[in-house]
Amino acid sequence: MDVGAPITQAPPFTLLTQLVGDPDQLEIFSERGAIESWLAVERALALAQAEHGILTDDEAVAIASAARYDNVDRARLWGSARNVGYPILGLVGEIGRSLGRHDAGRVHFGATTQDIMDSGLALQIVRSVGALDRDLGLLGDAVARRAVEHAHTVMPARTHGQQAVPTTFGATLGTLLAELTRHRARLAEGRARLSVVSLFGAGGTAAALGPRSREVRASVARLLRLRDPGVSWHVGRDVVAEFGWLCTTVTATCARFARNIVDLSRTEIGEVFEPYATHRGASSTMPQKANPISSEILIGLAGTAGSLASSLARIQEAGHERAAGEWQIEWQVLPQLAVLAGSALKEATTLADGMRVDARRMRANLDLDGGLVMAEAQMMRLADDIGHDVAHDLVYTAAHRARERGGGLADALYEAAGARGRPDLLRAPLPTPESHLGEAATAVRTAVDQWSRTPPGAPEPDPPVAGLATTGPRPPVPGAASPDPPHLRSESLVAQKHAASEIESRS
Repeated sequence: MDVGAPITQAPPFTLLTQLVGDPDQLEIFSERGAIESWLAVERALALAQAEHGILTDDEAVAIASAARYDNVDRARLWGSARNVGYPILGLVGEIGRSLGRHDAGRVHFGATTQDIMDSGLALQIVRSVGALDRDLGLLGDAVARRAVEHAHTVMPARTHGQQAVPTTFGATLGTLLAELTRHRARLAEGRARLSVVSLFGAGGTAAALGPRSREVRASVARLLRLRDPGVSWHVGRDVVAEFGWLCTTVTATCARFARNIVDLSRTEIGEVFEPYATHRGASSTMPQKANPISSEILIGLAGTAGSLASSLARIQEAGHERAAGEWQIEWQVLPQLAVLAGSALKEATTLADGMRVDARRMRANLDLDGGLVMAEAQMMRLADDIGHDVAHDLVYTAAHRARERGGGLADALYEAAGARGRPDLLRAPLPTPESHLGEAATAVRTAVDQWSRTPPGAPEPDPPVAGLATTGPRPPVPGAASPDPPHLRSESLVAQKHAASEIESRS
């Protein structure tokens, strides 16, 4: 095979992606998304170097105008990448083909491949986190609504798969909402750490970028709306691994929600069901079936994410000043984890919005097993008179008898207390599920309040990558005076020169 020949991309068909693949994350981490991010970094580098006198304004305008997706021959780009092992040398060549010989020699001036790819990855990750945060917001709002709706819907709490004590469905959803609240805070914190540029040269010292390397890097960061970390992260991949873990843990939370729905929709329980639509979850041979397909998909997404996440620690093993194979792990794993997380959030929102709750069945199930779900309540009432340990033994004996004989807990307790000569211990009225809910209602209010007070991790949508560091009107710089001081004028200056040249060409 000719290693320089173009590679036709044919990603393997995956049914999960076909069914629920998140279009937002798929677009962010698409082939075009990657190329656009690298081109944006090359544009920003040229404009920043013109700002600090390393390139002329005309050179920067020419490079920024040439660094466009439509100017890239993708077959030639990937053919080069297959030969080189990385895409940026070929990308620089593609930009240069639209330039004169002199200007082509000023592209990528002093940078290294990983500078461009890591800065491009940061642009993708920032947009990925923004999309995840928006989807998380929709899921959290849906869970909050359902938690309030069912704040007083009494049901069995289950521990180790068995009925334990009474609770409410709202309180159960409250624990999920609190988890989503923590995820939103994590996304916001992670976004700040992830929004960093990379421009440190071959060995992390930025020597090839010259004496104004720090100023250039700061300008590149501003043009890309990123932050200058001040220290190379070519092999410091903890933040990259953090992004992968954020995707994984968000997906796992969605799976916990789904697992509960699978259990609660079992025929023997029948308390919560997935949204209804004709033939939704239907079987090809059993006409009665309505399988929990959203929940199954969520569990599958999380299981896949968990397996991929096992490679995140390997990413951090990169040694010395540049990885030797660990970097390539990221190329495969991070886009998949982002797509899995986005897909999970969207599917979980569908589930939360449309799930059907059978409150009567929830209440009826509390009477299964002879009302043994009230054992703790009975024990705590008795403990006031005879102490916790004695009360525990008494109720334990009664529960065992109730199970053996098939009767109820209350009758067995009267019998056990009478056998000890203390029939007076059981005072009427006996506790009911509604009287033993503790802080269930408060937990719902607290969870909803905490969610409502947690700000979005990405208050505003990020601008398209293709619009960054362009020769068009420069986007406003936060905190900058108007009119722009000289050190912030690179984009507006080149825009004026570009417009002037267009007017001259028409005349």
